[in-house]
Amino acid sequence: MNETTEYTFLGQRMENISIIYGVFLILWGTGVSYLSSSDSITSYIPSMFGVPILILGILTIMFPSRKKLLMHIVVSLGLIVFLGGLDFFRSFGNLFDNYWADSSKLMMLITGFVFTYLCVKSFIFARKNR
Repeated sequence: MNETTEYTFLGQRMENISIIYGVFLILWGTGVSYLSSSDSITSYIPSMFGVPILILGILTIMFPSRKKLLMHIVVSLGLIVFLGGLDFFRSFGNLFDNYWADSSKLMMLITGFVFTYLCVKSFIFARKNR
């Protein structure tokens, strides 16, 4: 597909946005783990989702014939990131007592929602332009 028949956001196609988002999640998880001196594996949860999102984004570019399947998996992972971020609301009584954990949950909530929203808009765009 060429650029005029593909959904773009800020001039980027969704597979590129997936790569950028995957890298962001990886850097966030490793950065928070380092800055907080966390020994907990849970501080790497954003990275654990960033790795497959990054890999699938790259595979989508490498195998455009599999784009539909791969991007459906990517949006599913983005939705899981968003749903994981909903745990932020559980700590409302003690908001930011654990600054790094709550920051990560809030980041996952917001970015997971935006990423999933963009993916859904892309799917709708693709369906309308068949």
